[in-house]
Amino acid sequence: MSSITNGKRSPRLNGQQLTSPLRFSLELGFFAGLIWGLVRWLFYILHFTVVLPGFIAEPFFKHSFMKSTAGHWTGLLVFILFSMAATFLYTAVLRKLKGPYPGMIYGAVWWAVLFLWAGPLLGMLPPVTKLTWDSLVSEFCVFLLWGLFIGYTVAFEFTDDRVREHA
Repeated sequence: MSSITNGKRSPRLNGQQLTSPLRFSLELGFFAGLIWGLVRWLFYILHFTVVLPGFIAEPFFKHSFMKSTAGHWTGLLVFILFSMAATFLYTAVLRKLKGPYPGMIYGAVWWAVLFLWAGPLLGMLPPVTKLTWDSLVSEFCVFLLWGLFIGYTVAFEFTDDRVREHA
């Protein structure tokens, strides 16, 4: 069943508007990247971590640029784009999983991929043995919360978690 809104057909099920997974994941990814990218930047400014806020952009820009103010803004933008892509992947593959734990695991997996494998391999980060404990714990916690934010928001939208909240 569908209805016409603004000249376009929008799908409905039992009178409820269905959410577009693509649009939802891009919006959620934008805000996940913005919020948690700013938290990462704050952690860097407060010296909780030595990992540059824009470390994901390191393969594309010089390290000296990534240390500058413009580099920090570029890094935030790249983290937002990364978050949008990661949220789209989560929504496409894992949106039927319920509760907060799948998202937390998703964030931990991304931390492992970036910090243990891709980061050192692509020159984004030094090996984890060269990073401080403060950096490792801070970054892990941010990625855990980033994944929780993505996973639980997707679960809330695409499963019956919304119904359970009102009960």
